[in-house]
Amino acid sequence: MTDISIVYPPNQVSLREVGLRDGLQMVKKYPSTQGKLNWISQEYNAGIRHFEIGTFLPKERYPMFADMDDLITKISNLENAFSTGLSPNKHGSLDGLKSGVSEIHCVVSASEAHNLANLNRSQAATLQEIKEICSLRDQQKIPTHIGVGIAMSFGCSISGHVNPSAVLSLAEYCYSLGADLVSIADTVGYAAPRQVEFLSREMYKLADNKPFGVHLHDTRGMGIANATAALGQGVRLLDASIGGLGGCPAAPNATGNIVMEDLVFLCDNSGFNTGVNLEKLIQVRKILKQEMPDEPLFGALAKAGLPKLN
Repeated sequence: MTDISIVYPPNQVSLREVGLRDGLQMVKKYPSTQGKLNWISQEYNAGIRHFEIGTFLPKERYPMFADMDDLITKISNLENAFSTGLSPNKHGSLDGLKSGVSEIHCVVSASEAHNLANLNRSQAATLQEIKEICSLRDQQKIPTHIGVGIAMSFGCSISGHVNPSAVLSLAEYCYSLGADLVSIADTVGYAAPRQVEFLSREMYKLADNKPFGVHLHDTRGMGIANATAALGQGVRLLDASIGGLGGCPAAPNATGNIVMEDLVFLCDNSGFNTGVNLEKLIQVRKILKQEMPDEPLFGALAKAGLPKLN
């Protein structure tokens, strides 16, 4: 198994493109397999190295993710590129362990009500499944990392307030089960910078040199401000999508993930190394427009252009 510190170097910011998964769960029309492969190639050439490429779900019911094997193969042939597949349950995780994906990203909600609604099982049952998958991975020496995303970390669209201490307890427990990475998620766009600063700071202390991430949505216009807060507290893995593609079924009128192009601009101008060429990255939007012409794309940088610095 590749050392997790190589996958997520602590001395640079890792940006994960989640549009191929989080973005495509809400679109009316999804890209062709060749369109997705072109998307990955162009983003890789721009400097992106992390790609969340789908969810391990029945292909007949979720055709937008039916070509995950092709995407995993593509990414595995790119130097220092890593694929992540979301797993909603134990069956999905078992499929993930067989797939060759770099990382299986499991989900548990900080809200019991949302966990039941989203995964049709309790928090306790979900955590037991994560424990079993980590144990199976270790027993069979499968070279796959296990990540856990804590949904509704900043508030729940069903039950409202979420206690930060409950989020931190879940994160600590997930690490103890064998998770290599834990991410806190603003699933429905409730967070503001002060909340993000607090949880990011506490996660930094709790993780104790293990990688952790933040998954932000821009539903209420706080995405980039929240990313700034996270970076200031030691977060070095952030999720985003080209053009802010995406949304959340549990958040009506959600505008999607934070915009990858704007996030790179923020990082570059805040002294954080991403290794991403912004001019090349912006060009990737052309693939989305070609493959999904009716899908709205967001982003201040794409609209205003790069500033003239000389």
